[in-house]
Amino acid sequence: MLSIGTLILLFFIFEIMRISLSYFFLLLPLFVVGYFLFLLQTPKGIISKRKRELDQEVLFAGRFLLVKVNSGRPLLNALIEGSQSYGVSSKYFKEIVEDINLGTPIEEALDNAVKYSPSDKFRRILFQINTALKVGIDVSIPLTNVIEEITNEQLTEIQRYGKKLNSLALFYMLIAIVLPSIGMAIFVVVGGLLGLPIERNLFLVVIGVLVLIQLVFISIFKTTRLSVNL
Repeated sequence: MLSIGTLILLFFIFEIMRISLSYFFLLLPLFVVGYFLFLLQTPKGIISKRKRELDQEVLFAGRFLLVKVNSGRPLLNALIEGSQSYGVSSKYFKEIVEDINLGTPIEEALDNAVKYSPSDKFRRILFQINTALKVGIDVSIPLTNVIEEITNEQLTEIQRYGKKLNSLALFYMLIAIVLPSIGMAIFVVVGGLLGLPIERNLFLVVIGVLVLIQLVFISIFKTTRLSVNL
């Protein structure tokens, strides 16, 4: 999407600046290749999105199972009830339950879920449950421990994200606000003193570049957004 937007913006810049469109068509293959590479990365983007969504609910899913197990519910019943709840985690619980209903042993079904889960934290919860089943100990003990570990990790991630967000905000203020404002002010003053012609097309190009910078920073902030829900 960003490649297409850049392509359209470049086309209008060429039109405004009255630059020959032959240069535009020379650059067109580069944007086509860039868009093709973007499409190749789409599956990874989908997996990454699912990972973020599942990471937001991983503690809720773990605590849900822990409450059910501590209340005396069998693990299979807890998984069934989890598959009937709301949220992204219910879809993964539903896949486990469907696998078990097809005749797969619960340990093997959990192994498959651990293997194909996009979230490392959710994978750890399922792994601890499966290990407890294989060893024959109370599921609630390792489940409680792994939930506490994930909670502490997410608290640390929040602290790191706060520092990273401050740096990004400072960089955004510098690149997208301070430098363009000072640069345009100096250019207008110097241009007025030297009698340089300042055309409207130049301001349109500057506005287009600023819009592109804003879109880039919006994309950066979205990709760095922390997937945590305590």
